[in-house]
Amino acid sequence: MSEKNGDLLRGLFIGGLIGMALGILFAPKSGKETRGDITRRADELLARAKEEYEKAVEKNKAAYKASVKDFKDLETSTKEKMIDAEGKVNEFVYQGAEVIQNGKNRLKKAIDAGLEAYREENNRKTV
Repeated sequence: MSEKNGDLLRGLFIGGLIGMALGILFAPKSGKETRGDITRRADELLARAKEEYEKAVEKNKAAYKASVKDFKDLETSTKEKMIDAEGKVNEFVYQGAEVIQNGKNRLKKAIDAGLEAYREENNRKTV
């Protein structure tokens, strides 16, 4: 229960007690009638406090459910973003592997061309 609702219930209870005490002190009725009035007022006050408490509980339940829904939505959104990020990382890894493979192929061709040029030069010298 929130502090605001607790203050309201305390205020209702204290106000009811003060009202009953003043009613007893200034009532021109008999003791039996006064006791009946006090009982009736106490029942009314208790019923009202119970209503306010139930309203506060319902409000808190609604806030809790909304918070749970927000957290679930956030979890879903986060999972989607992680899957998207994983896909991008995999794409970058694949592109990086392609760049490395292309570099290896060019280096191999350059080495092969250098060896071929060396062999040709060696063959000219020996002929």
